[in-house]
Amino acid sequence: MTLTDENDRRAEAAEAAAAVRHHYDVGNEFFALWLDRSLTYSCAIRAAADDTLEAAQERKLRFHLDAIDAGRARSVLDIGCGWGSILERLSGERGVARSVGLTLSEEQAAHVRSRGHPGVDVRTEDWLHYSPEDRFDGIISIGAFEHFARPEDSPAEKVRRYREFFTRTRSWLNDGGALSLQTIAYANMSGAEASRFMQQEIFPNAELPTLTEIVTAAEGVFEIQSVHNGRLDYAWTCEQWARRLRARRAEAGRLVGPEVVARYERYLKLSSVGFRMGKICLLRIVLRPFRDRYFAAGEVPRG
Repeated sequence: MTLTDENDRRAEAAEAAAAVRHHYDVGNEFFALWLDRSLTYSCAIRAAADDTLEAAQERKLRFHLDAIDAGRARSVLDIGCGWGSILERLSGERGVARSVGLTLSEEQAAHVRSRGHPGVDVRTEDWLHYSPEDRFDGIISIGAFEHFARPEDSPAEKVRRYREFFTRTRSWLNDGGALSLQTIAYANMSGAEASRFMQQEIFPNAELPTLTEIVTAAEGVFEIQSVHNGRLDYAWTCEQWARRLRARRAEAGRLVGPEVVARYERYLKLSSVGFRMGKICLLRIVLRPFRDRYFAAGEVPRG
């Protein structure tokens, strides 16, 4: 890699960090008003009509922890760790000795550190510049993939960026490990049709993937074991968040100002509509590494 290429990558990483902070560093107290107790800011898994947001979020967290067999893991990486709900459960109920969380939000990192979870190391670091000392038994990434590409990227450039992510995470995993990935994706809408409001005021400099781009980027690096589309779960989750934010609108206004509150209410409403109409979807994908020498250790294929 040339010095120019490295400088370009660092400039892109700085832009990505600024874009993430624009959304997530509004203030921990603001998000605590309308998220569930675990501060989980991603699609829940709804199982029943009378589900609570708290129960649905715990179900989602269990899905990803079970996907990487966290109960048997010694070390786990969480890329886009948010306010640490996965890290807390890795350290506590799953008893994982070493958990590393990556975030670009200083507010989120400060919150995780304040909790003092044993064995947890949270870093304000981009995955592009992260270099682990040892491999992990599992990797979880929830809600970060949407920030890896930019609106001006061509489909080929997006696939190149995603493939670099898959190649790097594969190199960080033990052969028996797994990657559990959750991301919003385009469905029956293209990037050209995306809302300017969402791209400029909510998630600047971010671009959603398509399932095809993800599959193409992972080919030959990971085996895709399962794909779930939870778009109706996410519509419901956004509606729950919007209801909770409306109920505490006055408090939120005192914290961040009425204009910010109005912006988030509009964003949650548009997101819910987009998921219900199938314009966007929510993918939960479990991937396992391909092995370079699959039968080298005396493994026999079974027909």
